[in-house]
Amino acid sequence: MSPQLPPVSRRWLLGAGTAGALGAAGVFGLPRLLDDGLSGSPVLPGAGSVQATETARERAASGQVVRRTLSARATEVDLGGRVVPTWTYGGELPGPEIRLTAGDRLQVALTNGLPDETTVHWHGLALRNDMDGVPGLTQQAVAAGASFDYDFVVPHPGTYWFHPHVGTQLDTGLYAPLIVEDPDEQGRYTDEVVLVLDDWTDGWGDSPADLLARLAAEGMSGMGGMGDMGGMGGMDGMGSHMADMAGVSPDTPLGRDGGDVVYPANLVNGRLPSDPFVVPAKRGDRLRLRLINASGDTAFRFAVAGHVLRVTHTDGFPVRPVEVDTLVIGMGERYDVEIEVQDGSFPIVARPESKEGPSAAALLTTAPGSRRMPLSSRELARVTELGGRLLRLDDLAATEAVALERRTPDRELSMSLEMGDGGREWLINGRTYEDREPLELRQGERVRLEMVNNTMMFHPMHLHGHTPVIGEGGPRKDTVNVVPGQRLSLDFDADNPGQWLTHCHNLYHGELGMMTVVSYVA
Repeated sequence: MSPQLPPVSRRWLLGAGTAGALGAAGVFGLPRLLDDGLSGSPVLPGAGSVQATETARERAASGQVVRRTLSARATEVDLGGRVVPTWTYGGELPGPEIRLTAGDRLQVALTNGLPDETTVHWHGLALRNDMDGVPGLTQQAVAAGASFDYDFVVPHPGTYWFHPHVGTQLDTGLYAPLIVEDPDEQGRYTDEVVLVLDDWTDGWGDSPADLLARLAAEGMSGMGGMGDMGGMGGMDGMGSHMADMAGVSPDTPLGRDGGDVVYPANLVNGRLPSDPFVVPAKRGDRLRLRLINASGDTAFRFAVAGHVLRVTHTDGFPVRPVEVDTLVIGMGERYDVEIEVQDGSFPIVARPESKEGPSAAALLTTAPGSRRMPLSSRELARVTELGGRLLRLDDLAATEAVALERRTPDRELSMSLEMGDGGREWLINGRTYEDREPLELRQGERVRLEMVNNTMMFHPMHLHGHTPVIGEGGPRKDTVNVVPGQRLSLDFDADNPGQWLTHCHNLYHGELGMMTVVSYVA
């Protein structure tokens, strides 16, 4: 997703000085009057308060420095019998995993070998603002043939990932896991496996750029969606009626319309079900699965045949464990689940939720030296766990160690999620990103961000730089599925100053405008 720069009169001015530092001239025009009667200017990514926050992290850091190189380039990848041209990190799909420990300092030297500019966004991390990877907001895009050094302390353990924030690059092979280990976590797992889910079209079906162009020209009608039924802004108080119209139910928790794009393939760790990724294990193993949905437009219903899922974390943060048969994971979300391995071979399946398209799958097996075995669509359809007990957001509660202290919000901000022009635009508070009105706050406040979905589609909303608590005593999550007609509150502490993007992680909704900025002001 690539936020476009505002017109020249309001453009960020990139100044000299530290990497990523941004000038202040006319960023959002004149600061508007805050509801507490105060006014101020935006706290920019190169501000002293941003550096002071990072310095405080450095004082508490481990002292360990983890250095990696990252090369973005065009290549061909084998999806398991189908070779496609795409863009990747280091020629791998997913890209090379980065693993470190909470409190370590991460230094990544990015080389851009693409024919286009790019950045890296470190999804879910509460990192320093000038390293967040949003072009035109926190850094200048890295030009083709150029390089950029990312350097920041990683404060929290958990399952994260990284990807570009330029155009439709997320819907290529440019993504990889970022695993931050907890030095205090007790070893209750025999082993762990990272599973990255993805919908795939690049080099196979329509290109991501062509899909975006078609949506921009034809909207929902051109993609077979629900069309102008989504233009229902201003329907406050009619949430349950809208949810009913959209088909939100226990069986279809996201509604009937799960996305704009039907993909020719869906993958687990870059492989098709015909030649799946294999998870070897032993009977009785307690296996931790770290799930990442790197898709552009697809939520998945996930299950492991013959196994119960013990959900222990979401978006990197621990929750009170809950056992379910299946869960829905939206774009950008992550879950950690634990299973007790049974004897035999079992499909691991991720079925597109409320949309057409083939299932993604991997294979869990206890057979020594077993090789990849094709998984047929008929076999995947027989995984009964997909119709079993489904995880609900209400099932999740943050553990005491990571729960936010209860506190009355100092500031309340509102976001109305809306569709415009038949799906040619997706809006926040009636505006596209280019015409945004930033959501202003001050450092040190407890902030309540209320999202209201006034459309007929779900939106996986992602807040950069913070991990709010969802609802009253709910989980800590940086990405949350807001379903049609739903009003959802996110509380967070304004303890990470700067300019932070918040947006729909449906790539095409974000690119068509459903993004805005949470703006610290001084």
